[in-house]
Amino acid sequence: MASTPTQPPINLRSYLSLVLISGSIILLDQLTKNWVRANLAYGQTWMPWEQLAPYARIVHWQNTGAAFGMFQNAGGIFAVLAVLVAGMIVYYFPRLEPGDWAVRLAMSLQLGGALGNLIDRLQHGHVTDFISIGSFPVWNIADASITCGVAVLVLDLLFNRERREQAHGAPAKGDDKPAN
Repeated sequence: MASTPTQPPINLRSYLSLVLISGSIILLDQLTKNWVRANLAYGQTWMPWEQLAPYARIVHWQNTGAAFGMFQNAGGIFAVLAVLVAGMIVYYFPRLEPGDWAVRLAMSLQLGGALGNLIDRLQHGHVTDFISIGSFPVWNIADASITCGVAVLVLDLLFNRERREQAHGAPAKGDDKPAN
């Protein structure tokens, strides 16, 4: 009879890394967006170093869609989606294995980014974007955080699959062969 893996006990300490990482991202995201709104008119560009002008600049831009300007005018849908994702992360986070740091980091990054952009949608009706590199769509700290969170999650799924299967009772490579 196969035993089911036990879940770690849920306590408030489980949320410490989630709150610290996502809270830091939200703070940095909101501080930078507030600086842009206070110092640059909509559409205005600022280049702190002229040598970077063709490659990177700060531009005050507004986005009513998803990250990197996709799906414009769908802000309401993305606000609801952000609330649902945040709720799922808050529910699922303390149920992760304590040593599953990559998934914890990924979820913290995604939560910080989702809530950072949600704050903008609720306060301003759009998200403030300001980082412009080359011809890539304009983005912000929250967008970068969501993207990095997804990348960490994908890399963990690709490179730690065997460890994850062993932790959940699945046979490791070669263990599923019949004994002679």
